[in-house]
Amino acid sequence: MRRKGIILAGGAGTRLHPLTLVTSKQLLPVFDKPMVYYPLSTLMLAGIRDILLISTPQDLPRFRDLLGDGSHIGLNLQYAEQPKPEGLAQAFVIGREFVAGDPAALVLGDNIFHGGGLRELLRDASAHTHGATVFAYYVADPERYGVVEFDGSGKVMSIEEKPRNPKSHYAVTGLYFYDNRVLDIAAALRPSARGELEITDVNAAYLRDDSLRVKVFGRGVAWLDTGTPESLLQAASYVAVIEQRQGLKVGAIEEVAYRMGFIDAAQVERLAAPMKGNPYAQYLLAIIRDSDAHN
Repeated sequence: MRRKGIILAGGAGTRLHPLTLVTSKQLLPVFDKPMVYYPLSTLMLAGIRDILLISTPQDLPRFRDLLGDGSHIGLNLQYAEQPKPEGLAQAFVIGREFVAGDPAALVLGDNIFHGGGLRELLRDASAHTHGATVFAYYVADPERYGVVEFDGSGKVMSIEEKPRNPKSHYAVTGLYFYDNRVLDIAAALRPSARGELEITDVNAAYLRDDSLRVKVFGRGVAWLDTGTPESLLQAASYVAVIEQRQGLKVGAIEEVAYRMGFIDAAQVERLAAPMKGNPYAQYLLAIIRDSDAHN
């Protein structure tokens, strides 16, 4: 079995209007890259190469223009329409044919993950093919998210969607790994009071049969969502600080493809050529030189 990935990049982005009146939120810049590069690189770091991008009918052509079929970075990218946003779990209804008989991972198109040890956590989650693995992150405002309750031994007791009185400060992030049962679980869901197919209900189904793993991201990992002007600015500032301080890029899909062995140095050079003289291209070429120097 080969795990499939889904990026959910739909929605109207109303909290970002007027920025998103004529373009998808996930195509907005986060410092020096389109937003969608970041969740795409997260799936790539998990070793996932077959990926379905779901977006609105009007935005899909723009994503195709940006990413193509993915072959240039060693991926198989496909696309599907979400005419109307009806909850995160809808991704598995839309993507049922794409996922077929394989396990799946879902990442939200406005979520950014970065930090030490992230690749190992992702690879571990992807290798766990029975049940579900989701990630929790300590936040100051848990009432905005799905919230995980743990007992004294760290066992998951409950998950609630945007509770008025959260039982913990641990929010479920926008990154989910499931076995193939998720297709039938999502198909059987009834819309919530909000009229949506809730991803929290999917996670609750795995919790009921004791097959839900919740991994807690520690302080060394940053999780950012970019759904408001303030959080978009914060994410861009975070990426800028990291890149300018370290000289290493966050979410550069060409670099990730190269370091994961999806493409070779010659392909990186071909990808950099159209951007000749651009700092991004110079960075990609420097990666190859540094790699050659260490070989």
